Amino acid sequence: MLLVTGVNGALGALVLERLRGREGVIAGSRTPGNLPDGTPARLVDFDWPETLKTAFAGVRTLLLISAGAAEDDVVIARHGAAIAAAEEAGVEHVVYTSLSGDGDHLPYALAHRWTERRLRESASLRWTVLRNGLYAEFLAAIAAPDADGVITAPLGDGGLAAVARADLAEVAAAVALAPAGHAGRTYELVGERAIGGADIAAATGAEYRPAALAGTRAAAASDAPDFQVPMVVGTYSAIAHGFLAGPGAPGDLAALLGRPPRPALDVIAGTSVA
Repeated sequence: MLLVTGVNGALGALVLERLRGREGVIAGSRTPGNLPDGTPARLVDFDWPETLKTAFAGVRTLLLISAGAAEDDVVIARHGAAIAAAEEAGVEHVVYTSLSGDGDHLPYALAHRWTERRLRESASLRWTVLRNGLYAEFLAAIAAPDADGVITAPLGDGGLAAVARADLAEVAAAVALAPAGHAGRTYELVGERAIGGADIAAATGAEYRPAALAGTRAAAASDAPDFQVPMVVGTYSAIAHGFLAGPGAPGDLAALLGRPPRPALDVIAGTSVA
């Protein structure tokens, strides 16, 4: 039996689409009653650990999709509760969606690395880590043109090796269905080409005039929770200064897909609000 957590999120929903109709696949959700009719589902709430042992009963493989944006202590508590419950319930293999290794400079990397370490230290669980790059759809959102058709995102001359969310969902589903061949593996799932502000402008017919980080911080502080402000600014800075540009060559993503990844710029052009 395979249980997928976080199926109400963007990545989890795509994974569930690829697994729907397969025997022995269960959706884990805080609101299982809101899933489409006929979807086998169980209540899974990482903030309510009492639900987890029951939810994981009989599960052999757990696809643990990281539990959302929050302060580090909250995310770590969620992931720790899930892993402990998996051990107690006799789960055999956990496939975890983490953050790419080049994301170590990002403010939200710590909870992912803690979770990876917790899995490695488990005495009973086999594990696979899918280190996902940042989504092309995310880049489209943070570098969207304004009402005047100008992209002011502070990306400088840097670029992001962004990944189509659908590709990451395809890999996660495939690995979770046959985890034994991936036990003990950590895969780096980043794009093959870095996309920058000028590329996005050319693809969307916008103009690129990057702002300074200070102005972006002030704007983020006005409409985002306090803990998210350094996340936003840190992501822009890491892209602008070349830390998320990827290897520039085929890697684990293409190998696991069995084909070239979807071009991130095509995804961005398709989701842009220009």
